[in-house]
Amino acid sequence: MTETAPRRGRGRPSRTQTQAGPATRDRILEAAREEFSERGYEKTSVRGIAKAAGVDSALVHHYFGTKEQVFEAAIEVAFAPALDAPAAVEEGPLEGVGERLTRFIFGVWENPATRTPLLAIVRSAVNNETAAAVFRRLVATQLLRRIAQRLDLPDAELRAELAAAQLVGVAMLRYVIKIEPLASADLERVVARVAPVVQGHLTAP
Repeated sequence: MTETAPRRGRGRPSRTQTQAGPATRDRILEAAREEFSERGYEKTSVRGIAKAAGVDSALVHHYFGTKEQVFEAAIEVAFAPALDAPAAVEEGPLEGVGERLTRFIFGVWENPATRTPLLAIVRSAVNNETAAAVFRRLVATQLLRRIAQRLDLPDAELRAELAAAQLVGVAMLRYVIKIEPLASADLERVVARVAPVVQGHLTAP
């Protein structure tokens, strides 16, 4: 009679699985980004992510915990290009910060490689409060607060939030909702219109 392997406890990944290493973790993250992008937060499940990654569901829990934690890890990677925005604030004089920041943010949206995961994040955040809370936490702690610290001006956090609201609002209309003529307007024309407003939010008295 063929000897069978001992059964592992429910919800615990096997030793082989837990020793799978960074490559397996990255594969789960990639599968999570794709699942959240295609299905949104509510319709995505840990089981579905595990199936797409070719691993056991327990392994997803082992690396990331809950679905919310998987989502946060996935969007942090996807949102990473936008997290370089604070550098655009400090690269030159404050007089030109509005244009630099506007060009940087819209540059991220214009690039198909970075736009696709951003679209998935925004759609999930709009449709689900849990996803929205994760997104707010990420934006507040890793983007807006860092921009505010570089401004060194009164009401820096409010200034950063107003500038972000301007940029996010335009991005939503142009790239997500795709309202014309904004959706197909020349990028330089959009930057010329938006940058002075962002500048005002950040540095006006």
